[in-house]
Amino acid sequence: MTAADYTRARRMLARRDPVIRDLIRQHGPCGLADAQHTDPFTALVHAIVSQQLSTRAAATIAARVDALLGGTPTPERLAAVTDPQLRAAGLSGQKIAYMRDLCARIEDGSLALDRLHTLDDAAVIEALTRVKGIGRWTAEMFLMFRLHRPDVLPVGDLGIVKAVQRAYRLRKAPDPKRLTRIGEPWRPFRSIACWYLWASLGNKPNVNPTPTVVD
Repeated sequence: MTAADYTRARRMLARRDPVIRDLIRQHGPCGLADAQHTDPFTALVHAIVSQQLSTRAAATIAARVDALLGGTPTPERLAAVTDPQLRAAGLSGQKIAYMRDLCARIEDGSLALDRLHTLDDAAVIEALTRVKGIGRWTAEMFLMFRLHRPDVLPVGDLGIVKAVQRAYRLRKAPDPKRLTRIGEPWRPFRSIACWYLWASLGNKPNVNPTPTVVD
């Protein structure tokens, strides 16, 4: 998306939904583009790191992993380090297994990261969720924070659920069906609306949004 696209998105969202309009006024320009990962492998590694962690903890461990892997994660560099080294950086055994499976699928060609940008959103989710430990939420974060897709609504993200409940003054947390219905007016810019909802929790996702589900 270009700067003009973001301007158009804000105007459309403000026109269609007064709740999102107020969040836009409060938080200013959308920072979603500032959180983009340029490298798809790094994006997936950081998404795996982020599972079940606060933003601060995830950022700390991701920085350690990046340093261990020479600054930028690659499948080759990950293969060259041992599991004890990765555990010392803060990764659980389960997350290490997820990263090993990711590398194996890239190596055997069953996951072609360099072609994901040519697929539609549903196909990207299908391709990524074949990897152990990558569920729908992680795939949706990849769509938003790597492929820069503008119309993603992660209904399983508890941060989004909490933000919608608070912003819309709902008595109960919305289930996925209700959340989808509330987000219908945001199309085709649901990703941008989600950024403002995350921001409303006092957590502007400048690197990653708060990971609040288990894949």
